[in-house]
Amino acid sequence: MLVKDFDYELPEELIAQDPLEKRSNSRLMVLDKNTGEISHRHFYDIKEYLKPGDCLVINNTRVIPARLYGARVGSGGKVEILLLKRISDNRWECLVKPGKKARPGMEISFGDGLLIGKIVDIVDEGNRIIEFSYDGIFEEILDKLGEMPLPPYITHKLKDRDRYQTVYAKYDGSAAAPTAGLHFTPELLDEVRAMGVKIAEVTLHVGLGTFRPVKEEEVLDHHMHSEYYELTQEACDIINETKANGGRVISVGTTSTRTLESAAEAGKPLSPKSGWTQIFIYPGYEFKVIDGLITNFHLPQSTLIMLVSALAGREHVLAAYKEAVKERYRFFSFGDAMLIADLK
Repeated sequence: MLVKDFDYELPEELIAQDPLEKRSNSRLMVLDKNTGEISHRHFYDIKEYLKPGDCLVINNTRVIPARLYGARVGSGGKVEILLLKRISDNRWECLVKPGKKARPGMEISFGDGLLIGKIVDIVDEGNRIIEFSYDGIFEEILDKLGEMPLPPYITHKLKDRDRYQTVYAKYDGSAAAPTAGLHFTPELLDEVRAMGVKIAEVTLHVGLGTFRPVKEEEVLDHHMHSEYYELTQEACDIINETKANGGRVISVGTTSTRTLESAAEAGKPLSPKSGWTQIFIYPGYEFKVIDGLITNFHLPQSTLIMLVSALAGREHVLAAYKEAVKERYRFFSFGDAMLIADLK
């Protein structure tokens, strides 16, 4: 299976640069995963495709303002870092720019010394381990100094920080938003619950590996990044009950999907788990938990378009993307949504 088999042509102007004024006004492409049949709706119409007894699974991670701008202690040279994942209380794996001079022992000052970072190690893919020293509470300092880490394809400044958070974000830890959830409003979630649809919450802290291009020619040669997840007893109970009663489990986003499929064992009910996952889902994968997926439109040749193709078939997905381009859908993080399910 070749990476180029998951390519498609995307005009640059279709990459959404700003969120819509109202979250649920985004467009919704509905794709029957079995037939490839396509319908064009709006996200607030999602209720028409849900049934009492179904379960929506949402990722309650919260994006931290993970981009920091500082200066080298001594020379004053400018440094930009991106917090990728927490190793321990004061140590983080980070992306550092410029990377050439970022050697162990180098110290970086942020906010005129409010926060000091010292590079202590160089790890996979050139990332750095940085140990931070500060007075006070790290999260409060980060909130004061940090910027939201928007993906590289978004060049506009974000006016409202909350628009890169889901309305149900709870637990700090992500370097990127679980973007499929950005379309929900509190009102829409209340309407979904009132229909008799259960909502289960999982946590997966999204890493920047989500945006890394696949550099290998063969899909199977790609090495997945790792992300931390937690699946609680409460979520397991809701999902297991849904399955036992013949309801559908519809995952909101690829991150919720990866959480469930990482924790699942074939033929067994879900049980609580936490840890690091490197699960790589591509065509040929047999899903153990999810029946449907709400997702955004993903980058060409990305692991995420491979995951979507595993659920609906590569031909159906690429045909749907071609249709989305023709119909001028908005793509990527602030773009429109797609529902993939059995619509019979």
